[in-house]
Amino acid sequence: MYNANYQQSVADLQVQEANLMKAQKDADRYHELDKHDAIAKQQVDYADAALESAKKQVAAAQANVTALKSNVNFSTIYSPFDGTIGISQVKKGTLVVAGQTILNTISTNNPMAVDFSVDQNNIYRFLQLEQNNSATEKDSTFTISFNGTPYAFPGKISLIDRAVDPQTGTITTRLIFPNGKDMLKPGMNTTVRVKNSTKANSTIITYKAVTEQLGEFFVYKLGDSNKVHQQKIQLGKSMGSKIIVTDGLKDGDNIVVEGVQNLHEGSKVSIGSQQASPASKN
Repeated sequence: MYNANYQQSVADLQVQEANLMKAQKDADRYHELDKHDAIAKQQVDYADAALESAKKQVAAAQANVTALKSNVNFSTIYSPFDGTIGISQVKKGTLVVAGQTILNTISTNNPMAVDFSVDQNNIYRFLQLEQNNSATEKDSTFTISFNGTPYAFPGKISLIDRAVDPQTGTITTRLIFPNGKDMLKPGMNTTVRVKNSTKANSTIITYKAVTEQLGEFFVYKLGDSNKVHQQKIQLGKSMGSKIIVTDGLKDGDNIVVEGVQNLHEGSKVSIGSQQASPASKN
């Protein structure tokens, strides 16, 4: 609608400019005749008045064109950044209200950000990685995968949140990954993989063998005469149904993995417990 009105106003302006040109020529001609006393003074006055009227009509038409041009510019919305636009949420002709109606959503797509939580015990390491971004930009310290399929390009730390969440004991860390082929989409869920900085072996056990008491973690370790006792352990990263034990167990220790909720210190169990096994974590 604005475009049609704008085109009409431009046409009206052109008509008024043509009328002004005619009025200017008439006034010039009458003034030339007046010099030779060949025309009535009243005709000259009429010509001057018509010229002034034509000038005002051109000015009014020009103001109308300027106003409608501003409206047309306001009706054309430009994104403040490059990215991918979604499906429009309004149809043509729908009444919209400035500051209230959402027309569409645009998201940046290259690079793409991935947020994940880091345990507070690992914050210092991640701060070091953030400071050394230039050195880790092209390596595979940070990778992501989808249903086991790895994404071809490694990422790097973009920023680390300002504070640890006291409820979870974690801090949000943001990675950025190149997305030149537009394979990553906003809202996708992915698995973040962080390469371990140590080459030492890690002990991995099934998570159902772990019990928690007052924020501390224990397993039931098999001792003499098939009796068990609680062994305090330190946990690392989870790996599906298993978890890494960073301290408290060693290769060859036997632990109970079934029915731990029915045990207490000194309980006697049947042989059938699982042996904790060492594994190297990547």
